[in-house]
Amino acid sequence: MENAIRKASILIEALPYIRSFKNKVVVIKFGGGAMSSEEVLTNVLQDIVFMKTVGIMPILVHGGGPHISQEMTRRGLNPKFVEGHRITDHETLEIAKDVLINQISASIVKKISDFGNDAACIWENGDCPLKAEKYYVETKTDHGELKKLDIGFVGKVIAIDKDKFLNLCNSCTIPIVPPIAKGINGDIYNVNADNVAAFIAKSLGAEKLVFLSNTHGIMTKPNDEKSFASTLHEDEVHVLIDKKIISEGMLPKALACISAVKAGVKKAHIINGLIPHALLLEIFTDKGVGTQIIV
Repeated sequence: MENAIRKASILIEALPYIRSFKNKVVVIKFGGGAMSSEEVLTNVLQDIVFMKTVGIMPILVHGGGPHISQEMTRRGLNPKFVEGHRITDHETLEIAKDVLINQISASIVKKISDFGNDAACIWENGDCPLKAEKYYVETKTDHGELKKLDIGFVGKVIAIDKDKFLNLCNSCTIPIVPPIAKGINGDIYNVNADNVAAFIAKSLGAEKLVFLSNTHGIMTKPNDEKSFASTLHEDEVHVLIDKKIISEGMLPKALACISAVKAGVKKAHIINGLIPHALLLEIFTDKGVGTQIIV
């Protein structure tokens, strides 16, 4: 009986959030590293189906970097990176397209269907609603001069077809977004999934942008989990970046969060996707389980 009462109280706690977020867009970015666990993937997709069922409009952007590197290695290729960006020649691009669209997105669509909800990869008949331009890595020479490095078929998103996304969201369908975009010139580009998620959230005026990572959020002291911050203002985030407390893989997520909230997204969150049902706990409970970034 006590267990049943506890479950009922959780539902009552969630009720105002369900009402508040009904018919609102929530963009979720799920990293490729966590996706290697079938249990974690199942929990996340169950959370997203629950969100859709109660009237929220989730959009899932997924990564797949480790999967691409594994496939490259299997084919005798050596993955190479410059400042966190994968050098993407034509052969690498074809591998990325196959892994991200035909394997990961297709698998997610099937799993969501097994949970009783429709889902669709945004790539359809060789086209998608994400438009990109070629991206160059900017670096400095030994003399301090700015230099642009060409790293192949790597792009940055510059536009999206809002109607395509909203039409999917307004139906019973959950859009699944692989980080592959098409250029105006017809070229296809490998794009950064964190930036894709932030761009979509800003363009659609999303209620929330959520990054699922493998940490509990942002810590204010290096390697001290007790220093985990539940809420941070953008100014506080910049201080932590300047002190290099926020660095490496957390840096692009934090910057994407700031970019999103400054553009009108209500809140951005970084949470640990390894915690069972972390997405529901962050969105539908008073305390949450991650770091929310606000302006």
